[in-house]
Amino acid sequence: MSRIGKLPIDLPKGVTVTISETLVTVEGPKGKEMQNYQPQVGIAVEGDSVIVTRKNDSKKARAYHGLYRQLIQNMVTGVTTGFTRTLLINGVGYRAEVKDNILLLNLGYSNPIEFMVSDDIRIACEGQSKVIITGINKQRVGQTAAEIRSLRPPEPYKGKGIKYDNETIKRKIGKSGA
Repeated sequence: MSRIGKLPIDLPKGVTVTISETLVTVEGPKGKEMQNYQPQVGIAVEGDSVIVTRKNDSKKARAYHGLYRQLIQNMVTGVTTGFTRTLLINGVGYRAEVKDNILLLNLGYSNPIEFMVSDDIRIACEGQSKVIITGINKQRVGQTAAEIRSLRPPEPYKGKGIKYDNETIKRKIGKSGA
């Protein structure tokens, strides 16, 4: 039995889960999320919790069991509290600012970079070197943070670039440090 899949998902107040043939819909105070699911798993709402079961013991059903339980848990968390990723910008002259739904980044290139932000993601800047990405979909928040980070990943010699707030950069000694 899946350790993750057998755990029930507790529903906080104000969150409703609707299950149709192959679609799970979670609505809460921050928004609405939908997820398709495979017929190898069964999803049921019992009281104030959601239970995910598998219909048979095939390899695919076992794989989907824990997957869909965690996806529904992320949807419940997203519509109640949301998800946040923080990026730190390090480097002389490197800065970020938000105008409307465009993130303007000066990262040492000859021209500034304009990063278009989708409607379901919100980006805020604390100062010029801290970018905070928030949203209700964990996958979209993480993907947006990864795309911004890929514009100038941190380098190991001076530590310049964009990094996650909890990331540590393994520093190297330059050629004169031997």
